[in-house]
Amino acid sequence: MRNLIEKVEPRDIETRSFEIITEELGDRTFANNTELIVKRCIHTSADFDYADNLCFSEDVVSKLTEAIKNGASIVTDTNMAKAGINKVSLGKYGGQVHCFMSDEDVAAAAKLSGATRASESMKKAAAMDENFIFAIGNAPTALVTLYDLMQEGKINPVGIIGVPVGFVNVVQSKELIMSTDVPYIVAKGRKGGSNIAACIVNALLYMINNERHYWSK
Repeated sequence: MRNLIEKVEPRDIETRSFEIITEELGDRTFANNTELIVKRCIHTSADFDYADNLCFSEDVVSKLTEAIKNGASIVTDTNMAKAGINKVSLGKYGGQVHCFMSDEDVAAAAKLSGATRASESMKKAAAMDENFIFAIGNAPTALVTLYDLMQEGKINPVGIIGVPVGFVNVVQSKELIMSTDVPYIVAKGRKGGSNIAACIVNALLYMINNERHYWSK
């Protein structure tokens, strides 16, 4: 088996991975500006289902990249996603990454209300009245709360990356977001995760900054 190991220079591993992904996708075509995000999700997960289950609202990529360039910040529902987002690249435009899950006020509010911390985190973000892109990779309750807040006129997200993973209310929460007018990138079905949420944000940043040569299209 050792002789089957492909020799690739460390600096070329990522490029080679994208070459393999492109080869295996064959003649698949994707909507405008979405191909590189799809490939990044496949690269992160080694799961080609993302070629079929990622859903994009109209012009969402251009809307989100423009918002980032204008200083929009990211709110996510896990510290794992926060850690994975390229904060240096985001910071070039004045944006920050927030995760309120460990905040004492969020924990207290969740205990008092009987809701999840993810739900209370979304309420905290809404009260800040800032230009936020929400990158949700774990908690469907975060998406449900965002939907409710939008219906109540208490929040108007710049966009929502809705990719929670799991079984309970995951599919339904994603469908709720896709029923709204908010710009969205959603992974339909049960698949997703904090790593996918982070990689979509990073894909948007790489497309803006052209930090990876294979993003040039």
